[in-house]
Amino acid sequence: MSKAEVDQEHPIPDVPVIVFDGMCVLCSANAQFVLKFDRNRVFHLAAMQDSVGADLMRRAGLDPSDPMSLVVFDDGRIWRDSDAVIRIYDQMGWPWRIASVGRLIPRALRDPLYHLIARNRYRIFGKRETCWVPTPEQASRIL
Repeated sequence: MSKAEVDQEHPIPDVPVIVFDGMCVLCSANAQFVLKFDRNRVFHLAAMQDSVGADLMRRAGLDPSDPMSLVVFDDGRIWRDSDAVIRIYDQMGWPWRIASVGRLIPRALRDPLYHLIARNRYRIFGKRETCWVPTPEQASRIL
């Protein structure tokens, strides 16, 4: 499977992929942050509003038209909610890896806070009129 396509027969991409809400200002800002500071170019990104991202959301058991979670496909696993956020920053190296201390907080406490922000993200941070579009330099990391 190439980086630019997702094979229907393989539910997990062979490259680390972050599936994010391209209409959400917070989510798009996070995607841009990852593209800028992921020095080893570990992650590829897919907006859940695009066909590849929507397919990946469905594979994670989520409705892409009602996104309530960030999803990360990495290391043969699907990471969701606060685990996905921690996974992203842990894989980006120092100094971002410090966020992995979040694992010390039980998921039963982390995920409700994550869901509170996810449910209110458009109201708090705003919603884009159109999906965020990467720069030409970033385009090679977008599925």
